[in-house]
Amino acid sequence: MRVTEKGQVTIPKDLRDALGIGAGTEVAFERADDAIVVRKVEGGSTRGREMVNRLRGRGDVRLSTEEIMALTRQT
Repeated sequence: MRVTEKGQVTIPKDLRDALGIGAGTEVAFERADDAIVVRKVEGGSTRGREMVNRLRGRGDVRLSTEEIMALTRQT
């Protein structure tokens, strides 16, 4: 695997899948003697969490959950 001019490398898919690393996952780089260790940041921002944060407070529906459920059940 080669490092690009921008210092980028691709984490192999099997490793990303095994560690639950996806687009937007925060990772940390650590030096261990002559090696670089990449760790997933626990509690870091995730795609779902970022989406919730973007949408929080934007709703303007004044119906209760029960009212919304009643509407979805109407035929």
